[in-house]
Amino acid sequence: MKLFRAGMYVFPAVCLVGLSLWRTAPVHGFAGPATVGAGPWDKAAAARYLDDREVWWQDWPRAQKDQGTVCISCHTTVPYAMARPALQAALHEPAAAAPETALIASVERRVGHWSEVVPFYSDANDGPGKTAESHATEAVMNAVILLSYDASHGHPRAITRTALDEAWALQLQAGDDAGGWIWQNFHLSPWESNESSYQGAAMLMLELSSTSSASLRSPDDTRHLELLKSYLRKHYAEQPLLNQLYVYWASAKAPKLLDAAQREDMLARVRKLQQADGGWKLASLDSIDRVEKTAQPTESDGYATALVALALEANTANHKDELLHSALGWLNNHQGKDGRWQAASLNKQRDPESNIGKFMSDTATAYAVLALEQSAAKPTP
Repeated sequence: MKLFRAGMYVFPAVCLVGLSLWRTAPVHGFAGPATVGAGPWDKAAAARYLDDREVWWQDWPRAQKDQGTVCISCHTTVPYAMARPALQAALHEPAAAAPETALIASVERRVGHWSEVVPFYSDANDGPGKTAESHATEAVMNAVILLSYDASHGHPRAITRTALDEAWALQLQAGDDAGGWIWQNFHLSPWESNESSYQGAAMLMLELSSTSSASLRSPDDTRHLELLKSYLRKHYAEQPLLNQLYVYWASAKAPKLLDAAQREDMLARVRKLQQADGGWKLASLDSIDRVEKTAQPTESDGYATALVALALEANTANHKDELLHSALGWLNNHQGKDGRWQAASLNKQRDPESNIGKFMSDTATAYAVLALEQSAAKPTP
């Protein structure tokens, strides 16, 4: 996770890993401020928005990293890597988008040169423990991105195996947090807070649960995976609902993560927090006691609603589920004309039309794409 500091301002860019620059095409212009659409959603506009944001991020001077790479952000690049292949398939594009190709190439470079790459933060410049925090966080997210990429392309690769081994090497083996990782923490929600290490572990579990067992057969893999599951189960109850939703999402393919009572409780809490418009808001899913009151939007947003949809979708056989139907309906009718779904920072009020102000909308848009595309594969009532 990465913070950019300029003068007296702190910018939560939440950077994790590096990626190669891609400057071969200009960023597309936006069609003005995002406004609510009437559905059905526009896949091409979503692809343009996500590609443009990834190009901007890759070209931003503050995001440049060593060895010709660029920092990967939790809010912009990680969800982009998870969602962009779905749009390639939906739009019948002949090849991966250029920003995605650059992203994967750079992650592979950092994984392949792991002993040489420079962690974004250091103890000397950023305080005690920051080198280790940055290194572990990056290792986990490298594995998340490459596991997701391989799943979308149908086969595991050697470089992904290397990324997973690098993450396993930094997994905590003893103590209360055994099975998890130390994490970048600047007390910013949702990716650099006290609970972010749990969310990162849950995201890795999500990708591992979608990976063929043939690529995870070694006794060492089994030991690490069991540690990870134990960590997620042990600390589940103390997590904000936001993090629990990631575990619920992963539990569809790793059913022993949650028991029946936890599943029922999850659904009851999600139902209770649903907004009058049928969506959900991020501030109600996170630990809002640490969030600035002025930064808490009152309306539903794309990040929270899409995450709820993804978690429900993974665990629901069809669209008859009332909550899922409502979440998908909200997403289908709340895409902006520029292709994005709106979401706002939990930490500080920002101009939603600024590049930094769009960070949360980047995640919202990627997750909305995933939810809506995956819904097409489910049977209708």
